Amino acid sequence: MADPVPQVFDVANRRVGGVPMYPDINTYLAEFGALLVWEGDGWKEESMSWKTGCYLAENLSTPLTQVTYTGPQAQELLSRTSINNVYRWPIGTSKHLVHTTEDGLIASHGLTIRDGEQQFRTLATAPWSYMMAGQLGITDFEVRFEDIFILQVGGPTSIQALERALGSDLHDVKFLECRHVEFPGVDAGVEISGVELSRIGMVGTLAYELRGPLEHGPAVYDAVYRAGQDFGIKRLGWRTYTVNHNEGGFPQQTVTMLSAALWMPDSRQASPLVTRMTGSVDPADVRARMRTPQEVNWAWMAKFDHDFIGREAVEAEAANPKRKTVTLRWNPEDVLDVFASHYRPGEEYQYIEFPSSPQAPAAGHQDVVTKDGKVIGYSSATIYSYYYREQISMCVIDIDQAEIGNEVVVHWGDFGKRIKEIRATVERFPYLDLPRNEKYDLDAVPSGVR
Repeated sequence: MADPVPQVFDVANRRVGGVPMYPDINTYLAEFGALLVWEGDGWKEESMSWKTGCYLAENLSTPLTQVTYTGPQAQELLSRTSINNVYRWPIGTSKHLVHTTEDGLIASHGLTIRDGEQQFRTLATAPWSYMMAGQLGITDFEVRFEDIFILQVGGPTSIQALERALGSDLHDVKFLECRHVEFPGVDAGVEISGVELSRIGMVGTLAYELRGPLEHGPAVYDAVYRAGQDFGIKRLGWRTYTVNHNEGGFPQQTVTMLSAALWMPDSRQASPLVTRMTGSVDPADVRARMRTPQEVNWAWMAKFDHDFIGREAVEAEAANPKRKTVTLRWNPEDVLDVFASHYRPGEEYQYIEFPSSPQAPAAGHQDVVTKDGKVIGYSSATIYSYYYREQISMCVIDIDQAEIGNEVVVHWGDFGKRIKEIRATVERFPYLDLPRNEKYDLDAVPSGVR
C-alpha cells in the first residue's frame, strides 16, 4: 500500500515553525514570535478530530516554552506564587498551576511538572514565579529558560496513533502522569530519546502531549503524523484550535481572557493582545477582560493552607462568589440575521467568523450579556461547533443567572458600532458530552502496536 503522507525530504531542516514543510499546508499564522499552522487539514475535519479520530497540534512551541526552577527554595517560590498546594505533589506528575495578582486576578496559568524534590518545570506560560521572586525575597533557586517542542495529540484514537509511532503500549499511562519515551529511528534512522509523554490535554477527552528538544520537533511530528494515518489523524491549526478549548470547557489566556499581569503598574510586558479590545464591552473596561479563579470555575484549586500572592482576595471571593463560567448556546435565527445584514443596504452587523470569532488569538474580545436590560456577564470565545451544528460561547455570568435553560441576550458587535442582540440559552459546562480524560476507559481501546 502506498504511503498516503507526502514525502518530506530533510525533515529536520525543511520546516515552517516546528512543523515539517508539507506541500499541502498552505496557510500559517505569525504569532508569539513564531510561525504556527493556521489551517492543516480543513477546519471542519480538524474540529471533528477529537470526537471521531485524533488530532496532532504544534501550537504551544512558542518563546519561553519551558522554565525550570531548581534549588532549596524552588518549591517555596511556586507555592508563594500559586493558589495550588504544591507540597502534596508526587514526583513525576503534573499540576495546573494558577497564579494571581494581589487583586486575585489571574496573572498566568499553565501546566507545571515536578521532576524531583527540588526541581519543577512550567510549560508555555509567562514566568510569573520568576518575575515575583524578588518581591517575595526568595533567592535560593536557579532558573533555566528553554525552547522545546510541545506536540498535542488528542481524541479517541490518539493513544493508538502514539503507540504505533513508538512501537510500545501506553495503556498504563495514568492521567497527569509523565514518562520518558523513545522514538525508534525516525530522524535519518537515528533513535530520538529525551522525549516526554504526558496524559493531558485541553480538549477534555482523551489526549496526550509530547515534549522534547526543539530540534527534534519536526521529526517527531512527522513520525506521529505518519503513524496516525490508520487512525484518522488530522493536523490541527490555530484556526480551529480554540474550538476545543470552548467545547472542552478550558478557559485560556489568549482565548477567553487577558492576563492581569499586563496591567500591573510596574509591568514592562508588551503584547499586541492589549490592543485587541473588540466586542460590545467598552474598551476602557479592562476588568471585564480579565478573570478570577472563581469566575472560570477554578476556585476548587485554591488551597488556603499557605500564603500566596492574592490570597486575601481569592479567599474573600471563595466565601462570597459572585460569578461563574457557563456555556451559552446562541439562537440560530439571530445568528443568521447577522449574516443576512451583509446582503442588505446600510450598516451591517459585525461578521461572525467560522469556526472562531474573532479569529484567534482574541482574548481581548468581550461581549456584554444582559437579562431584562441588566448586565449580568460577559461572553467570549465564540465558536461554531460543526459537531453540534451550533454557535456557542463561554460566558462569565452572575451565579443567580447561571441555571441551565436561562434565556439571556448577547450584545454582538464592536463598541460604538451596530449591535445585534442575540438571544442565548445557558447550557452545560463543559459543553462536550464525551468521556473525560481522567475517566476514559482505555480497556475498551484496542492496541495501536502492530
